[in-house]
Amino acid sequence: MKSCLVVDDSSVIRKVARRILEDMSFAITEAEDGEQALRACLDHMPDAILLDWNMPVMDGIEFLGKLRKLDGGNAPKVVFCTTENDVGHIAKAIRAGANEYIMKPFDREIVEAKFQEVGLI
Repeated sequence: MKSCLVVDDSSVIRKVARRILEDMSFAITEAEDGEQALRACLDHMPDAILLDWNMPVMDGIEFLGKLRKLDGGNAPKVVFCTTENDVGHIAKAIRAGANEYIMKPFDREIVEAKFQEVGLI
């Protein structure tokens, strides 16, 4: 079973993402911010990361930069999931190492399409 780390400071978003991803046969781990997510990746590097941009403690861009420097940190497929929708933000996320980008609010169809595009399903 593939694993996915869902990183978002909103418990509602984490719950919605968990339901969608579990239905897609992913084992889910959750983190409320980038710092917790980094610790989770050090414990077990996931196959995929659904990542929020704006979070307390450590935001998504900072987390992604640190993740990609870890041993094995290039392996997870990272899908940003955020309300930041301008071209500049999307370009910054891709330059930082994101594989794909999803806008909030999202649904199962969008998540499945993006995960399929990056080869996770």
